[in-house]
Parts: sequence; C-alpha cells; structure tokens
Amino acid sequence: MIFDKDDNITIIIQEKSTIVELVKKLYATYPKFKNDNVIVNLSVMNKVTLQDIVEFLEISNQHRHAKHSFVIVTDKADLNEMPDEIVVVPTLKEAYDIIEMEEMERDLGF
Repeated sequence: MIFDKDDNITIIIQEKSTIVELVKKLYATYPKFKNDNVIVNLSVMNKVTLQDIVEFLEISNQHRHAKHSFVIVTDKADLNEMPDEIVVVPTLKEAYDIIEMEEMERDLGF
C-alpha cells in the first residue's frame, strides 16, 4: 500500500495484498488520513468484484459521515452493479472531479 498526498487528498495505491488485507490496513492507518479526502486506486488489480468494493463500504461510510470524500478508482469492475452508498469511478481524473464537486456541495451546505 502506497500513500501519496496531494494537498488535502490522500491517494492510496494498492500494490500486492488482497482487498481484505488492504481494508484492514486502512483501518490500522486511518489516523494518517482521517482529515483528508481519500482516493483508493485499485487500477493495478486485474479484477475487482462487487464483493471487493463492498469490503470498503464501512470505512467509506465512516469517512463520508465525517464530511470527507472517499472514492475508489477502478476500471476493472462493472460500475452499474456498484451500490449507491459508495463512489466508484474508472479514472483518477474522475475521482478528482467527484471530490471537487463534493467539496463544493459541502461548502454550500448540501
């Protein structure tokens, strides 16, 4: 797992471990990025299933409840079957766009 910081955005890049191991590591290292918007980049993975994405649901909900964005990037999953409670986009550019849009909504009080 690689952490990359870009302003108030932490990008977490998945290297070798499984999704379950990654989620466990996210919980363990949560204080490092709890005040940032988060992008979890799964682009290097060969396949990402609905169950893989659901593993992130609890930490995503926790982070979004704290008024921060949590976005997963993968082009290996069927985006049509993703739950509405979690944000999954195919590119890093779209992840940045989502965060920008969500920050504007928070600033406006939505």
